[in-house]
Amino acid sequence: MTASGARPVLLTGGSGQVGTALRRLAPPGWELHAPSRAELDLGDPGQIAALVASRPWAAVINAGAYTAVDRAEDDVAAAWRANALGPAALAAAAAKAGTPIVHLSTDYVFDGRQERPYRETDAIGPINVYGASKAGGELAVRTAHPRHVILRTAWVVSATGSNFVKTMLRLGAERPLIRVVNDQRGCPTSADEIAAAVALVTDRLIGDSEAPTGTYHFVCQGEATWFELAKAVFAVAERSGGRVPELQPIATQDYPTPAARPRNSVLDTAKIAHDYGVAPSPWFRAVRNVVQQLVAPAAMGVS
Repeated sequence: MTASGARPVLLTGGSGQVGTALRRLAPPGWELHAPSRAELDLGDPGQIAALVASRPWAAVINAGAYTAVDRAEDDVAAAWRANALGPAALAAAAAKAGTPIVHLSTDYVFDGRQERPYRETDAIGPINVYGASKAGGELAVRTAHPRHVILRTAWVVSATGSNFVKTMLRLGAERPLIRVVNDQRGCPTSADEIAAAVALVTDRLIGDSEAPTGTYHFVCQGEATWFELAKAVFAVAERSGGRVPELQPIATQDYPTPAARPRNSVLDTAKIAHDYGVAPSPWFRAVRNVVQQLVAPAAMGVS
């Protein structure tokens, strides 16, 4: 706590989708510090240690990551620096300072071969460099700091940054036909929903030394394929006056990418509901809110 009673919270990745949402939705009483990439290099353990030691933080939130899934296949060292080395240094420094850490991870730590939703106790088995580097970050946080919460999420969308919803709307304005993969399933989740969950968990860790720790899943309710998500995007866009292209479902093999993707990355959220009382919204409602933010201003001629 500062002299004014504010709770200083260190946030990495403040310019990303979740970080941006957190800066907007931070709870009253937080003094959020979100250094830019120029101010903090997640691949520099010394710089990380110095920043964490620079003041008595109430909590550390790591929302920073290398998220270019396909590019990571050829940029292995950079992905591992940001996604594994950075979290290792943050967790070690936070542990030394006695500060709890909340670390964001991904559904891509799983191989996607099982049919049911993945639970926190299921074995991981990443099938691409990005997923492997995030799994490495999870292991680093677990081994470095007992007072951690690792929050796995998935298919993040928002009105900021780069994501599937924005890509669909851009392509829909350019093309009469879009072909979309229909045999990969996941949980579309808005950055605002994730930010709210992170804030709730972090506040609990700050105020309760006995708060539950460990690995949790947080995604919006329900599941969809990329094709089903695209259909939902354009259903909302059409009602908001946006242009709607024809959508064609295709198989993964018809859209080859450098990085393999899990066929099923649906996450079970029962544990976080039980331990923290978090109740996520249905994915369609969350996606609808994002699309309306993006389409309505454009329909009215606002850039």
